[in-house]
Amino acid sequence: MRRRSIVLMSILILLLIFSTAVSAQEKIVMATTTSTENSGLLDELVPPFEEKFGVRVDVVAVGTGAAIELGENGDADIIFVHARAAEEEFVEAGYGVNRRDVMYNDFVILGPPSDPADIEGMESAGEVLQTIADNGAEFVSRGDDSGTHKKELSLWDSAGVEPEGSWYIESGQGMGASITMADERQAYILADRGTFLAYSGEIDLEILSSGDPALFNPYGIIPINPAYHTHVNYQMAMAFVGYVTSQEGQSMINNYKKYGEQLFTPNAIQPEDLVE
Repeated sequence: MRRRSIVLMSILILLLIFSTAVSAQEKIVMATTTSTENSGLLDELVPPFEEKFGVRVDVVAVGTGAAIELGENGDADIIFVHARAAEEEFVEAGYGVNRRDVMYNDFVILGPPSDPADIEGMESAGEVLQTIADNGAEFVSRGDDSGTHKKELSLWDSAGVEPEGSWYIESGQGMGASITMADERQAYILADRGTFLAYSGEIDLEILSSGDPALFNPYGIIPINPAYHTHVNYQMAMAFVGYVTSQEGQSMINNYKKYGEQLFTPNAIQPEDLVE
Protein backbone atom coordinates (compact mmCIF):
# COMPACT_ATOMS: atom_id res chain seq x y z
CA MET A 1 0.00 0.00 0.00
CA ARG A 2 2.81 2.34 0.95
CA ARG A 3 4.66 1.46 -2.28
CA ARG A 4 1.52 2.27 -4.32
CA SER A 5 1.16 5.64 -2.58
CA ILE A 6 4.78 6.49 -3.35
CA VAL A 7 4.27 5.62 -7.03
CA LEU A 8 1.12 7.73 -7.24
CA MET A 9 2.89 10.61 -5.52
CA SER A 10 5.79 10.35 -8.01
CA ILE A 11 3.37 10.46 -10.92
CA LEU A 12 1.65 13.53 -9.47
CA ILE A 13 5.00 15.28 -9.02
CA LEU A 14 6.00 14.50 -12.60
CA LEU A 15 2.67 15.81 -13.88
CA LEU A 16 3.11 18.98 -11.83
CA ILE A 17 6.62 19.50 -13.21
CA PHE A 18 5.39 18.91 -16.76
CA SER A 19 2.42 21.26 -16.44
CA THR A 20 4.65 23.93 -14.90
CA ALA A 21 7.12 23.61 -17.76
CA VAL A 22 4.33 23.89 -20.33
CA SER A 23 2.77 26.90 -18.64
CA ALA A 24 6.19 28.54 -18.40
CA GLN A 25 6.94 28.01 -22.10
CA GLU A 26 7.95 31.23 -23.77
CA LYS A 27 5.38 32.60 -26.19
CA ILE A 28 4.60 35.50 -28.47
CA VAL A 29 1.25 36.81 -29.61
CA MET A 30 1.03 37.68 -33.30
CA ALA A 31 -1.90 39.76 -34.49
CA THR A 32 -2.36 39.22 -38.20
CA THR A 33 -4.87 39.40 -41.01
CA THR A 34 -7.37 36.70 -41.82
CA SER A 35 -5.77 36.36 -45.26
CA THR A 36 -2.49 34.99 -43.87
CA GLU A 37 -4.45 32.42 -41.84
CA ASN A 38 -7.20 31.62 -44.38
CA SER A 39 -4.58 31.02 -47.05
CA GLY A 40 -2.97 28.34 -44.88
CA LEU A 41 0.43 30.05 -45.01
CA LEU A 42 0.82 30.32 -41.25
CA ASP A 43 0.32 26.57 -40.88
CA GLU A 44 3.51 26.22 -42.91
CA LEU A 45 5.53 29.07 -41.40
CA VAL A 46 4.79 28.93 -37.68
CA PRO A 47 5.45 25.30 -36.58
CA PRO A 48 9.11 25.22 -37.76
CA PHE A 49 9.76 28.50 -35.95
CA GLU A 50 8.15 27.19 -32.75
CA GLU A 51 10.30 24.05 -32.88
CA LYS A 52 13.48 25.91 -33.72
CA PHE A 53 13.16 28.51 -30.96
CA GLY A 54 11.20 26.53 -28.35
CA VAL A 55 8.45 29.13 -28.30
CA ARG A 56 4.69 29.09 -28.79
CA VAL A 57 3.15 31.52 -31.26
CA ASP A 58 -0.42 32.48 -30.43
CA VAL A 59 -2.01 33.74 -33.65
CA VAL A 60 -4.87 36.23 -33.47
CA ALA A 61 -6.33 36.49 -36.98
CA VAL A 62 -8.46 39.61 -37.45
CA GLY A 63 -8.70 42.46 -39.92
CA THR A 64 -5.64 44.69 -40.31
CA GLY A 65 -7.35 47.55 -38.46
CA ALA A 66 -8.08 45.31 -35.47
CA ALA A 67 -4.56 43.83 -35.58
CA ILE A 68 -3.04 47.30 -35.50
CA GLU A 69 -5.29 48.24 -32.58
CA LEU A 70 -4.12 45.15 -30.67
CA GLY A 71 -0.56 46.32 -31.26
CA GLU A 72 -1.34 49.84 -30.12
CA ASN A 73 -2.84 48.47 -26.89
CA GLY A 74 0.12 46.20 -26.22
CA ASP A 75 -2.05 43.08 -26.60
CA ALA A 76 0.31 41.59 -29.17
CA ASP A 77 4.07 41.27 -29.48
CA ILE A 78 4.11 41.59 -33.25
CA ILE A 79 1.74 42.43 -36.11
CA PHE A 80 1.77 40.95 -39.62
CA VAL A 81 -0.55 42.99 -41.84
CA HIS A 82 -1.17 44.48 -45.30
CA ALA A 83 -2.06 48.16 -45.27
CA ARG A 84 1.14 50.09 -45.92
CA ALA A 85 -0.16 53.58 -45.10
CA ALA A 86 -1.64 52.39 -41.79
CA GLU A 87 1.58 50.49 -41.01
CA GLU A 88 3.67 53.62 -41.53
CA GLU A 89 1.35 55.63 -39.27
CA PHE A 90 1.68 52.89 -36.63
CA VAL A 91 5.48 53.13 -36.71
CA GLU A 92 5.55 56.94 -36.85
CA ALA A 93 3.31 57.06 -33.76
CA GLY A 94 5.90 54.99 -31.89
CA TYR A 95 3.85 51.81 -31.43
CA GLY A 96 6.03 49.66 -33.68
CA VAL A 97 9.68 49.43 -34.68
CA ASN A 98 11.79 47.76 -37.34
CA ARG A 99 9.08 47.19 -39.93
CA ARG A 100 10.16 44.75 -42.65
CA ASP A 101 8.71 43.83 -46.03
CA VAL A 102 7.87 40.13 -46.15
CA MET A 103 5.89 39.34 -49.30
CA TYR A 104 3.23 40.53 -51.68
CA ASN A 105 0.45 39.37 -53.94
CA ASP A 106 -2.40 41.35 -55.44
CA PHE A 107 -6.06 41.99 -54.99
CA VAL A 108 -8.48 40.59 -57.55
CA ILE A 109 -12.12 41.27 -58.28
CA LEU A 110 -14.13 38.07 -58.20
CA GLY A 111 -17.55 37.45 -59.62
CA PRO A 112 -19.91 34.69 -60.76
CA PRO A 113 -19.35 33.02 -64.15
CA SER A 114 -22.57 34.68 -65.39
CA ASP A 115 -20.92 38.11 -64.80
CA PRO A 116 -24.20 40.12 -64.68
CA ALA A 117 -22.38 43.50 -64.76
CA ASP A 118 -20.25 42.40 -67.73
CA ILE A 119 -16.92 43.45 -66.18
CA GLU A 120 -14.69 40.65 -67.43
CA GLY A 121 -11.69 41.98 -69.31
CA MET A 122 -11.82 45.49 -67.86
CA GLU A 123 -8.32 46.55 -66.79
CA SER A 124 -9.18 49.50 -64.55
CA ALA A 125 -10.38 48.55 -61.05
CA GLY A 126 -12.13 51.93 -60.83
CA GLU A 127 -14.02 51.27 -64.07
CA VAL A 128 -15.01 47.83 -62.78
CA LEU A 129 -16.47 49.21 -59.56
CA GLN A 130 -18.23 52.02 -61.40
CA THR A 131 -19.85 49.46 -63.72
CA ILE A 132 -20.92 47.23 -60.82
CA ALA A 133 -22.51 50.22 -59.08
CA ASP A 134 -24.23 51.44 -62.26
CA ASN A 135 -25.76 48.00 -62.74
CA GLY A 136 -26.74 47.61 -59.08
CA ALA A 137 -25.08 44.19 -59.11
CA GLU A 138 -24.56 42.69 -55.66
CA PHE A 139 -21.15 43.39 -54.16
CA VAL A 140 -19.98 41.92 -50.84
CA SER A 141 -17.68 44.16 -48.76
CA ARG A 142 -15.85 42.94 -45.70
CA GLY A 143 -16.82 46.14 -43.91
CA ASP A 144 -14.39 45.42 -41.09
CA ASP A 145 -11.57 47.99 -41.41
CA SER A 146 -9.26 45.23 -42.66
CA GLY A 147 -6.49 45.85 -45.18
CA THR A 148 -8.79 44.53 -47.89
CA HIS A 149 -11.60 46.82 -46.76
CA LYS A 150 -9.26 49.81 -46.68
CA LYS A 151 -8.16 49.03 -50.22
CA GLU A 152 -11.74 48.59 -51.38
CA LEU A 153 -12.81 51.95 -49.94
CA SER A 154 -9.86 53.68 -51.60
CA LEU A 155 -10.87 52.15 -54.95
CA TRP A 156 -14.47 53.32 -54.58
CA ASP A 157 -13.17 56.79 -53.71
CA SER A 158 -10.88 56.85 -56.76
CA ALA A 159 -13.85 55.81 -58.90
CA GLY A 160 -15.94 58.65 -57.47
CA VAL A 161 -18.58 56.23 -56.19
CA GLU A 162 -20.28 56.22 -52.80
CA PRO A 163 -21.23 52.54 -52.35
CA GLU A 164 -24.68 52.32 -50.81
CA GLY A 165 -27.98 50.65 -51.40
CA SER A 166 -29.37 47.13 -51.26
CA TRP A 167 -26.76 45.90 -53.75
CA TYR A 168 -23.87 46.76 -51.40
CA ILE A 169 -23.62 44.15 -48.64
CA GLU A 170 -21.22 44.37 -45.68
CA SER A 171 -20.30 40.98 -44.26
CA GLY A 172 -18.35 42.15 -41.20
CA GLN A 173 -16.32 38.95 -41.51
CA GLY A 174 -12.88 37.77 -42.52
CA MET A 175 -11.70 37.16 -46.06
CA GLY A 176 -12.52 33.47 -46.29
CA ALA A 177 -16.00 33.86 -44.82
CA SER A 178 -16.69 36.87 -47.06
CA ILE A 179 -15.66 34.97 -50.19
CA THR A 180 -17.96 32.13 -49.17
CA MET A 181 -20.81 34.61 -48.65
CA ALA A 182 -20.22 36.19 -52.07
CA ASP A 183 -20.15 32.76 -53.64
CA GLU A 184 -23.45 31.81 -52.04
CA ARG A 185 -25.04 35.04 -53.30
CA GLN A 186 -23.24 34.90 -56.66
CA ALA A 187 -22.03 38.43 -55.97
CA TYR A 188 -18.86 40.37 -56.74
CA ILE A 189 -16.12 40.87 -54.16
CA LEU A 190 -12.60 42.28 -53.81
CA ALA A 191 -10.26 39.62 -52.42
CA ASP A 192 -6.56 39.00 -52.01
CA ARG A 193 -5.30 36.48 -54.52
CA GLY A 194 -3.84 34.19 -51.85
CA THR A 195 -7.12 33.57 -50.06
CA PHE A 196 -8.97 33.20 -53.35
CA LEU A 197 -6.52 30.52 -54.51
CA ALA A 198 -6.86 28.70 -51.18
CA TYR A 199 -10.65 28.63 -51.63
CA SER A 200 -10.79 28.27 -55.43
CA GLY A 201 -11.45 24.54 -55.34
CA GLU A 202 -14.55 25.06 -53.20
CA ILE A 203 -16.32 28.00 -54.92
CA ASP A 204 -17.75 28.99 -58.29
CA LEU A 205 -16.49 32.59 -58.25
CA GLU A 206 -13.83 33.47 -60.82
CA ILE A 207 -11.26 36.22 -61.24
CA LEU A 208 -12.94 38.68 -63.60
CA SER A 209 -10.56 41.62 -63.21
CA SER A 210 -6.93 41.87 -62.12
CA GLY A 211 -3.63 43.46 -63.04
CA ASP A 212 -4.36 47.11 -62.25
CA PRO A 213 -1.28 48.50 -60.38
CA ALA A 214 -3.74 49.91 -57.83
CA LEU A 215 -4.42 46.31 -56.74
CA PHE A 216 -0.85 45.67 -55.52
CA ASN A 217 -0.95 44.09 -52.05
CA PRO A 218 2.27 44.17 -49.94
CA TYR A 219 2.57 42.59 -46.48
CA GLY A 220 4.74 43.94 -43.65
CA ILE A 221 5.72 42.66 -40.22
CA ILE A 222 6.28 44.97 -37.24
CA PRO A 223 7.42 44.19 -33.67
CA ILE A 224 5.74 46.24 -30.96
CA ASN A 225 7.99 48.94 -29.49
CA PRO A 226 9.30 47.73 -26.10
CA ALA A 227 9.89 51.34 -25.07
CA TYR A 228 6.14 51.92 -25.42
CA HIS A 229 4.92 48.59 -23.99
CA THR A 230 7.64 47.25 -21.72
CA HIS A 231 5.97 43.85 -21.20
CA VAL A 232 6.15 42.72 -24.83
CA ASN A 233 8.46 39.88 -25.86
CA TYR A 234 10.52 42.03 -28.20
CA GLN A 235 13.47 39.66 -28.42
CA MET A 236 11.37 36.76 -29.67
CA ALA A 237 9.31 39.06 -31.91
CA MET A 238 12.55 40.12 -33.60
CA ALA A 239 13.53 36.45 -33.88
CA PHE A 240 10.31 35.83 -35.81
CA VAL A 241 11.01 38.83 -38.07
CA GLY A 242 14.47 37.42 -38.75
CA TYR A 243 12.98 34.01 -39.47
CA VAL A 244 10.31 35.08 -42.00
CA THR A 245 12.74 37.39 -43.80
CA SER A 246 15.57 34.82 -43.87
CA GLN A 247 16.36 32.48 -46.75
CA GLU A 248 14.52 29.70 -44.91
CA GLY A 249 11.33 31.67 -44.30
CA GLN A 250 11.31 33.39 -47.68
CA SER A 251 11.82 30.10 -49.49
CA MET A 252 8.89 28.57 -47.58
CA ILE A 253 6.70 31.48 -48.68
CA ASN A 254 7.93 31.16 -52.25
CA ASN A 255 7.23 27.43 -52.38
CA TYR A 256 3.80 27.57 -50.75
CA LYS A 257 1.11 26.71 -53.29
CA LYS A 258 -2.55 25.76 -53.53
CA TYR A 259 -3.98 23.93 -56.52
CA GLY A 260 -0.60 24.37 -58.21
CA GLU A 261 -0.63 28.17 -57.84
CA GLN A 262 1.81 30.29 -55.85
CA LEU A 263 -0.08 32.41 -53.30
CA PHE A 264 2.57 34.95 -52.26
CA THR A 265 5.82 36.33 -53.67
CA PRO A 266 8.53 36.92 -51.03
CA ASN A 267 10.37 40.24 -51.25
CA ALA A 268 12.74 40.40 -48.28
CA ILE A 269 15.64 38.78 -50.14
CA GLN A 270 16.78 38.54 -53.75
CA PRO A 271 15.00 35.92 -55.91
CA GLU A 272 18.29 34.18 -56.70
CA ASP A 273 18.78 33.47 -52.97
CA LEU A 274 15.58 31.44 -52.70
CA VAL A 275 15.77 27.64 -52.54
CA GLU A 276 13.27 25.03 -53.69
